[in-house]
Amino acid sequence: MDIRVVPFDHPDAVKLIDLVQQEYVTRYGDPDVTPVAPREFAPPRGLFLVGYLAGVAVACGGWRAHDGPEPTFRPGDAELKRMFVLDTERGKGFARALLAELERTALAAGRRRAVLETGTEQPEAIALYRSSGYGDIPGFGVYRDEPESVYLAKELKES
Repeated sequence: MDIRVVPFDHPDAVKLIDLVQQEYVTRYGDPDVTPVAPREFAPPRGLFLVGYLAGVAVACGGWRAHDGPEPTFRPGDAELKRMFVLDTERGKGFARALLAELERTALAAGRRRAVLETGTEQPEAIALYRSSGYGDIPGFGVYRDEPESVYLAKELKES
């Protein structure tokens, strides 16, 4: 998979984001209503990635910087958003490769911790994050009081 930096509003990113939103509707009944703006995913305070196979967009994910307030966010946090792999390409390691690149780029941009919100109806995502070293943290954002929400974080370090 060829991973490229693209704007959050790039046509390939928009297509994949629409698909991940549909996935949320299928699993939870509604799309993710967390406020996001394309500018939040622009360097140096954010980044959006799309993974390509033979020129076809098959995966995406991004991060945006947060610098407090504590305890929700700490200075140096990078919130991961819109991680997604086409269902036809799942189970091939693309999500893990994309996650590693998001962590690498966030660390290179001076971010010290990756944080995210996922949900109980996404057990494969939870398994990916936990097997990649993510642990539980207090809730944040619009879903902080939802029982289906799972909040995870990982300290970013040079490898």
